Amino acid sequence: MARVTGIGGIFLRARDPKTLSAWYTKHLGIQLSDYGGATFLWTDEVPPTTGSTTWSLFPEDTKYFGPGNDRGPQQAMVNYRVDDIDALLAQLAAEGVTIDPKREDADYGRFAWITDPEGNRVELWQPLADK
Repeated sequence: MARVTGIGGIFLRARDPKTLSAWYTKHLGIQLSDYGGATFLWTDEVPPTTGSTTWSLFPEDTKYFGPGNDRGPQQAMVNYRVDDIDALLAQLAAEGVTIDPKREDADYGRFAWITDPEGNRVELWQPLADK
């Protein structure tokens, strides 16, 4: 049987794509290519051996995606892998980014949440290296 083998891309709507792209470049270091998007390669794993992509469905009334905004509840949330969650959060705080005070530590990594300028809740995940 033919099957899906992974996530090939994440696509977000934006009121102002150029400004929002610049925000993601400045605050999260996502460098855009000539085609207007970013490509993350598994060869860039940090830390090594932590490569994975999760796909999951949540109940319609989940609070996990945050409260939503003036357009209604958020329908999707992107989880970005990060190399140093504490350093990134300190950098984002200094830059005035909205940061949820909640933190979560699990046996597979550390989590934190921020909000982009268009009101999208974004999850940050620092995977733990295999022991």
